[in-house]
Amino acid sequence: MSDTDPPNSELTVRLAPSVGSFGREEWNALDKTGNPFVSHEFLTAMEDSGSVGEGTGWDPVPIVITDDAGQLLAAMPSYAKGHSQGEYVFDHSWADALHRAGGQYYPKLQIAAPFTPASGPRLLLSDDALAPHLLKGAEAVCLQNNLSSAHATFIDPAQVQLFEAGDWLIRNDIQFHWLNRDYDSFDGFLGALTSRKRKDLRKERAKAVEGLRIERLQGGDIKPEHWDAFWIFYQDTGARKWGTPYLTREAFTLLGERMGDQMILILAFDGDTPIAGALNFIGSEALYGRYWGCTQDVRFLHFELCYYQAIDIAIELGLPRVEAGAQGGHKLARGYEPVQTHSAHWLADPGFRAAVSGFLEREREGIATDQLYLDDRTPFKTKN
Repeated sequence: MSDTDPPNSELTVRLAPSVGSFGREEWNALDKTGNPFVSHEFLTAMEDSGSVGEGTGWDPVPIVITDDAGQLLAAMPSYAKGHSQGEYVFDHSWADALHRAGGQYYPKLQIAAPFTPASGPRLLLSDDALAPHLLKGAEAVCLQNNLSSAHATFIDPAQVQLFEAGDWLIRNDIQFHWLNRDYDSFDGFLGALTSRKRKDLRKERAKAVEGLRIERLQGGDIKPEHWDAFWIFYQDTGARKWGTPYLTREAFTLLGERMGDQMILILAFDGDTPIAGALNFIGSEALYGRYWGCTQDVRFLHFELCYYQAIDIAIELGLPRVEAGAQGGHKLARGYEPVQTHSAHWLADPGFRAAVSGFLEREREGIATDQLYLDDRTPFKTKN
C-alpha cells in the first residue's frame, strides 16, 4: 500500500507496517481516554500472537501523522481486510449488493480494535484539529490502493461528530450496557429493580454457584494453567459462534504479560477443576466483558460470571458502566440497558454511497423505534 500525500509541508500522513513499529509510550500518549483496546499493549499482542497479520484477513496498516521531526501526532488502528469477520457491525449485505452490481467490496479498510465490539476512540489525536487530515488520509489510502471503502466501528460517542464533519456516513446499533447510578453494592442495585425482578436475580445468582467456587484473578495471580483452562473455554465458544476462534493461545499469554493488571479473569471451579470462565478488561470509564466459555453447562452460570460478577466489580472499582459485548437481549432483564453504538463509513463509489446512505436512514429510524421499545421494558421500578 502507498502513503497519502501530506496535508501540508510540516505534516506527513503515512502507512506504518504495524503498531509495534512505534514505542509504547509514544503510541499510548495519543489516547487520553484510557481505553484498553487501542493501547499499544493490546494491539501489539494481537500482532505478535498472529491473531492479526498474514493469513488472518486482518493485515495491520495503521495510518499515522508525523511531523517533520518524525514525532507521532495522530494515528488510526487500521487493517486491510479481505472479509467481514470479527467486526460485529454487519455489512455482508453491502458486500453482496456491490458484487451483484459488478463491483468488488473486498479488500476494504477497517478502523477498529480487532474482534472487539467495545466503544472507544478510533482517531488517536494529540490535537483534534488533526482529525480531518487523518480521515482524508484514510480516504486516500482507499483510492490509491483500490479499496472499496473504510469503516470505523464502535466509535466513542465523543468522536462521532469528527466523522460527521468529514462527511462519513454514520450507522447506529444497540448494545446493552449496565449503568452505575452510584450504587454502593449489588444489593443497592437490586433495590432499584421491581420486586419480581429482584427476586429473580437473587435466585439466579444462588442457583448458578451452587456447589461451585468462584475465583477472581488479576495480574500475576493469573498463571499459565489458568490461561490453559480459559483457552479451552474460549475455543468452545469460538467454535460454536464463529467456526474458528479469532485469538491464538499465545494472545492470552501476551495479554496477561502486558495488561495483566487491567484484566480480571473470573473462573468457576467444581472442586479443583475449572469448568467456566469470563475475562474482563478494566478501562478508566468502563469494565469490558470480552470472552466467556465453559466445559459444563450449569444453569445461570453464564449470567453470574459475565453479568452479575461484572456489576460487582464495577461497583467496587467505581466504574460508570459495564459493556458486556454485542447483542444479547437477555441482558435487558438483568439490568443492562439499551444504549446506541456508532460506526462511520466512507464509500468510494458515489452510486454505492447513495444507496447505503438511503439504507442507513431507514435503519436509523428502526433503531430509534427499537430503543424506545426496549427502554420501556427495563426491570427498574421507575424509568431512570
